[in-house]
Amino acid sequence: MLYKNFQNLKLSALGMGNMRLPVVNGKDNCVDVEKAAEMLDYCMEHGINYYDTAYGYHGGQSEIVVGELMKKYPRESFYLSSKFPGYDLNNMPRVREIFEEQLRKCQVDYFDFYLFHNVCEMNVEQYLDPKYGIFDYLMEQKRNGRIRHLGFSAHGDIACMERFLNAYGKDMEFCQIQLNYFDYRFQNAAGKLELLEKWNIPVWVMEPVRGGQLASLPAEAEQKLKALRPDEGVPAWAFRFLQSITAVTMTLSGMSDMQQLRDNIRTYEEDKPLSKEEQEVLLSIADEMIRRTAVPCTGCHYCVSQCPQELDIPFLLKLYNEASAEGSGSFISRMALNSVGAGKQPECCIGCGSCEKVCPQQIRIPKELAKFAERLGR
Repeated sequence: MLYKNFQNLKLSALGMGNMRLPVVNGKDNCVDVEKAAEMLDYCMEHGINYYDTAYGYHGGQSEIVVGELMKKYPRESFYLSSKFPGYDLNNMPRVREIFEEQLRKCQVDYFDFYLFHNVCEMNVEQYLDPKYGIFDYLMEQKRNGRIRHLGFSAHGDIACMERFLNAYGKDMEFCQIQLNYFDYRFQNAAGKLELLEKWNIPVWVMEPVRGGQLASLPAEAEQKLKALRPDEGVPAWAFRFLQSITAVTMTLSGMSDMQQLRDNIRTYEEDKPLSKEEQEVLLSIADEMIRRTAVPCTGCHYCVSQCPQELDIPFLLKLYNEASAEGSGSFISRMALNSVGAGKQPECCIGCGSCEKVCPQQIRIPKELAKFAERLGR
């Protein structure tokens, strides 16, 4: 395992993200604890020492499962990260209550790393509003040793990040952004890197393979990469891209099965950054993907908990992207829609907008589902 220095710590360059653990019968809030235990044990055996969870992951179950499975290991043998759930504005007055609950769920006395979760246009005003006392409370917990390192994750644009940094930047020790070769240009992750470099803030990476979208590529693109590195798998290219960015300290991967875990650990046994030529080829592939992509959903599932119709929104948006790539026939997406009930189709969206308010990618979800339904002739 490769390691990176952060202050006086030695962190595994690959961290275990616990947002996409194996589940039972496809139910996001029902983690397959036996399989998750096998994965976390494998992580510990192979040098991963950073574990990331959050209040809302797996419908609130991720912190509970991670806490239960990690308690058998000496507390000083791993680093645990969680986050204040500001993606839901209802949580803003509850920072003390939620933080205490998180410690109980994770069965720990402190968090090694703790973040303001998902700073974006939707919530930056509330995060900066002193009446909620979020910053003051978290800084108090840091002084008390219950938070060892304080940072933030951001899905907002650069202007939004600048607002947050201008207020709290001097106290932020790290920042977690969505960074991969697709979003390097699509979401201007390159500009966010420059901003964080200006503030001298180390970079944590989320969505390195964009929710699995970069784990497989069209045949033509894959052939281009094979010509450059015959022995490198497609998912590994996403990680090699990140290894080429010196500002990156931690790369979090939300691995959901043992094969992904083994492959990614194997990748992080070597530091093999891309050459300039290889980077240019990879970014040109991303440009073509961007041209064909309808909706930039990463499958985080924040929207699902807010939907009064209980629609599987990430699944529907994935099928919409599939339909866009397929063209007029949309055979695969139509066939896949047969697997969900009549009341869970894209046209069942009532347009309430609850999902939009918590979407890290700021997708206009009702509008996109309406477009999908129209494309299907419904």
